[in-house]
Amino acid sequence: MVPKLLLAFALMAACVVIHAGCVTITLRWSREQAALATVQWRRVLLFVRLAAWIIAFHLLEIGVWAAAYWWTGALEHLQSSIYFSAVTYTTTGYGDVVLPLEWRLLGGVEALTGILMCGWSTGFFFAVVSRLEGLGRSHAPETRS
Repeated sequence: MVPKLLLAFALMAACVVIHAGCVTITLRWSREQAALATVQWRRVLLFVRLAAWIIAFHLLEIGVWAAAYWWTGALEHLQSSIYFSAVTYTTTGYGDVVLPLEWRLLGGVEALTGILMCGWSTGFFFAVVSRLEGLGRSHAPETRS
């Protein structure tokens, strides 16, 4: 059980590293794009592109878990591994594909990792949207005479 738990934590760490790198790259990109997003439709397009990038790096992280399930033999087929990983990472949990008993702890760690990474992405998306929507607006308190 300990080796499988160590593998689960290594996979979680890999997801954190991937997420941190992708968020950093995306943050730099969004700062460059913010200067061009001077009208509402351009901001909306930026938000759509930002959401697509966030989903792409979540899919990459799902792929890391799926590859581990397939490579270790926990799941026999790569397609099943990807499907199981996607429904586990997103905490959908249909239950139609399950890990063998000795591997089930990994599924729980993947679900916790997915919750954390999705929360991180939500916070990041909110920060970018708030910053862009706040540009050009005064944040000073109104004074009445």
